Amino acid sequence: MRKLSIAPAALATAVLLLAGCSAGSLGSSDDSDGKVALSFLVDNTPQTVKTGEQLAKDFAAKNPGITVKVEIRPAGTDGDNIVKTRLSTGDMTDVFMYNTGSLFQAIAPQKNLVPLSDQPYIGQLDQNFVTTVTSADKVYGAPWGGFMGGGVLYNRPVYSKLNLQVPKTWNEFMANNAKIRAAGTDPVIQTYQETWTSQLLILADFHNVSAAEPDFAEKYTKNQVKYATSPAARQGFEHLQAIHDAGYLNKDFASAKLTDGLRQLAQGTGAQYPNLSSSLAQLLADNPGKENDIGLFAIPGTDAAKNGLTVWSPAGVYIPTTTTGAKLDAAKKFVAFIASPDGCASQTTASTPTGPYAVKGCTLPATVPQAVKDMQTYIDGGKSSLALEFLSPVKGPALEQICVEVGSGIRKAGPAAALYDEDVKKQAQQLGLEGW
Repeated sequence: MRKLSIAPAALATAVLLLAGCSAGSLGSSDDSDGKVALSFLVDNTPQTVKTGEQLAKDFAAKNPGITVKVEIRPAGTDGDNIVKTRLSTGDMTDVFMYNTGSLFQAIAPQKNLVPLSDQPYIGQLDQNFVTTVTSADKVYGAPWGGFMGGGVLYNRPVYSKLNLQVPKTWNEFMANNAKIRAAGTDPVIQTYQETWTSQLLILADFHNVSAAEPDFAEKYTKNQVKYATSPAARQGFEHLQAIHDAGYLNKDFASAKLTDGLRQLAQGTGAQYPNLSSSLAQLLADNPGKENDIGLFAIPGTDAAKNGLTVWSPAGVYIPTTTTGAKLDAAKKFVAFIASPDGCASQTTASTPTGPYAVKGCTLPATVPQAVKDMQTYIDGGKSSLALEFLSPVKGPALEQICVEVGSGIRKAGPAAALYDEDVKKQAQQLGLEGW
C-alpha cells in the first residue's frame, strides 16, 4: 500500500524546499567549506512533509556539519513513476522515502540501492519490517513511522447515538449502514479524487482472505490462484460494488479528496471511512480534539471468529547508489538517526504516532488516539496479519483505477477482478517470476 502507507495522498507537485547551501555544481560531493548538503525526497502528504522537515532539523542540530534539504513529490502512481524515473536516470536525491514490500522490490534494490545490512542499528529493527526491505538477503532500508492498520475508521459518537456495535461480518456491517442511512448520515465515505484511497476494501481485507485460504499468498505468487476465481479474494471487489449499489456513499465520492473525507468523518456527516491508520495524523491536524471520537475496526468478513486486522509495515528510507563519497557517509548517518529512539522522538514531535514504531527502544505516548489503541488491541490479541504486498511481490499497478471504476458503478465486481488478474500478470512477468 501507498504509505500506505501503508503509509499518502496524491496532491499537486510542489517546489523544492530550500534549506542551507546547495551542493556544488561541478560534481563535488560536499561544499567548499567542508559541510555536506543532503537532499531528501518524500511524498507531498502534509504530515509527511512536516515529519521530513522535523527530522532534517533535529538531525542537523546533532550534526552541525550536515544540512538536509527536503524535496517533495506526488504520492500515488505519479509519485511511483517519479521515483522509478529518477532512479533509472541517476537523478535521485541523496536519500529518499518510499514504500516497502512489493513496490520496494519493483525499484530493483540490488541495482539501485545501497545495502545497509552492516549498519549497527539493523539489529534493533522489528523483524517484520526487515523482511519488507530485504532483497537477496541484504537489507536496504530503515523504517519511516510506525506500523499501519488497514480497516474502517469510524465516528464513535455516531455509533453511540445509534447504539451500533462494531461489526465483525459483512452482513453486520451492511445492517449498520442501513441504520446510519436511515438516520440521515452517509454510511461510507469514499474519496476517489485521490485514487489510492479506493483500494482499502480490497487490500485491508487480506486478513480475511488468508484466514479462509491460508496458502493464498504462496499460490498467488506462483500463479496458482487468482482474484477472479478465489471466492475469498473476489469478495473485496464485491464489497466495493455492494456499498455503491446500495447508495451508501457520500454524494461527492467521485470528487472528494482525502482531507474532505477525513473532515466528514471527524464532523460526523459521514460515519465510516475505509482507510489506513496513518491518515489519523492528517485528520487530527485538521480537526484537533477528535482523538477519542475516531475508532478503527477491521474489514468485516464472513467468519466473525476469524475476523482480524490487516497491517502494513512502515515505509522505508533508502540511499541510492548514486550517492557516493562524503555524501554517502552523511546519508548513512542521517538514516541511522531516523532508525533510532531520537529519530522516533523527532517523528513524534512532528505528528501524533498512528501505530507502533519498528525500532526497539522507541515508545508511544500515552495520549495516542483511540483508533491506535483499537489497532493495538488486534495486535495484542493475535488478530492481525501482514498485508499481501509483504508476503508476495505481485501487485498490479492499476488496482486503484480499477477500484474507482467498481466503486463508481462503472464496472462490475467479477469483470473487475478478472481485469486485475491481467494487470497482475504483466507485473509478475516484468519481475520474472516462475509460473507466469
